[in-house]
Amino acid sequence: MRSFASLLTALIVTFWIVAIALISVQNATPVALRFLNVQLIEIPFGLVLAFSAGIGILGTAIAQPLLGFSSPPNDDD
Repeated sequence: MRSFASLLTALIVTFWIVAIALISVQNATPVALRFLNVQLIEIPFGLVLAFSAGIGILGTAIAQPLLGFSSPPNDDD
């Protein structure tokens, strides 16, 4: 059952990476990033999306152990 969960996770991550790549290729128009009414930089929308997804994945990977989320015990061992 654990291998099925790993396969499903890999498929979901692969789907999102492909979706981000397609959107990145189609949207090369620069987007102005604004924070607290200050324009920071202009970068392509695809890069904004890729960086956001990467930060989200890293944030989740770091937050899970800190917040005590873990996988359920495995009865197969």
